[in-house]
Amino acid sequence: MSNDRTDDTAAPNDSDRVAEFTAFRKRMNERILAEPNQVVRRFFALDTQTYQPGALDLKTKELLGLVASMVLRCDDCISYHVAQCKDAGVNRDEMFEAFSVGLVVGGSIVIPHLRRAVDFLDKLEQGEAAAPAGHDHG
Repeated sequence: MSNDRTDDTAAPNDSDRVAEFTAFRKRMNERILAEPNQVVRRFFALDTQTYQPGALDLKTKELLGLVASMVLRCDDCISYHVAQCKDAGVNRDEMFEAFSVGLVVGGSIVIPHLRRAVDFLDKLEQGEAAAPAGHDHG
């Protein structure tokens, strides 16, 4: 199945992608963190702590997370970091420069993920749903 679309019509449920992603992520993070597993809790805390401003500002860290997620080809992580980048003030031109780095480093196998990242960014910019809040990764 090709990821190319030959027309401009949205697939069913495309408009719900941002809301569904955000709701599922929130629900499952709460569910996972309700377990008494300290390793999982500490990893989530480490993830949150990693993205706090330090020598690098939040915007830079989120762009790094976005590029790494693209190279690793994790669509949930990409969507998450696209939203976090947008919330951190990354504009569309900066986003596409980060996409370019991810594409060059990751190669052509990243192209389907780039398509989904741009689709998710478009949906966020259209205001179809709020971006995921907080930082307990992808």
